[in-house]
Amino acid sequence: MPRIFVTGGTGFVGRAVVRALLAHGFQVRCLVRPGSEADLRGFAAIDRVPGDVLQPQGMSAAAEGSAAMIHLVGIIREHRARGVTFQRLHVVATENMLRVAREAGVPRFVHMSALGARAGAPSAYHRTKWQAEEAVRASGTAWTIFRPSVVFGPGDGFVTMLARIIRLTPAVPVIGDGRYQLQPIAVEQVATAFARALRVDKALGQAYEAVGPRPYSYEEILDLVGAAIGRRRVRKIHAPAAAVRAITRALQWLPAYPLTTDQLAMLLEGNTADPSPFQTDLGISPEAFPQGLARMFAERP
Repeated sequence: MPRIFVTGGTGFVGRAVVRALLAHGFQVRCLVRPGSEADLRGFAAIDRVPGDVLQPQGMSAAAEGSAAMIHLVGIIREHRARGVTFQRLHVVATENMLRVAREAGVPRFVHMSALGARAGAPSAYHRTKWQAEEAVRASGTAWTIFRPSVVFGPGDGFVTMLARIIRLTPAVPVIGDGRYQLQPIAVEQVATAFARALRVDKALGQAYEAVGPRPYSYEEILDLVGAAIGRRRVRKIHAPAAAVRAITRALQWLPAYPLTTDQLAMLLEGNTADPSPFQTDLGISPEAFPQGLARMFAERP
């Protein structure tokens, strides 16, 4: 069985990718940052290699013999005092792992970017995701890139948060008019795409926008999450975007403040794409967001 070397396997998407790889008959070797071992509890059939994507010295030996490297490491928020920045975790980490793959003779590199990654994007998150993509494209390694929209499933950081707010508050705050659109995709579908891409030659040299079958406005998403958890009506309070932006600029450096200017910019610009190439090339059967929510909360209320 081909062995796949995975970075970021302890994360929300990473654990789903590991499960999909095993289900598709691959052996899996995960790079595990010291202190994250518990996040892969229950995966008895995988190899674990201690290491850090920011300290790649000596890592090539662990990657040798792998048929591909899947690089999933990324962050959604910076913690500069701890050296956790977009530049380091998106760009430097990707460059490091491309170097490891090259030194180890790994012939294929599958990379997780983000929908909206582009040069000149308003958010540093998207700009550094694009820089990482550029490094992948220039590497000389056979590559595939995935750009997911909002990825949801049990234990995620978006739908789970919205469900908690809807359950605990009499009204949910909405920034601006709430009409900006997102195109959520189930984590299982993203993970399946990573596994299938390893056996689809057509995926070589492709950047896939991994999105669900159709977009929904933010207000629609709130209503659908509310319905999935049994809330017939979700009351909403609208806050002017300009006011939220000013407050966020002043308070985003506080650990307890839940939003950054980067996250606000990404939310308000929306996050949608045509799902056809992703679905057609990789044989992904689209799951409608309401059905995915019903399944998610049936599995873990």
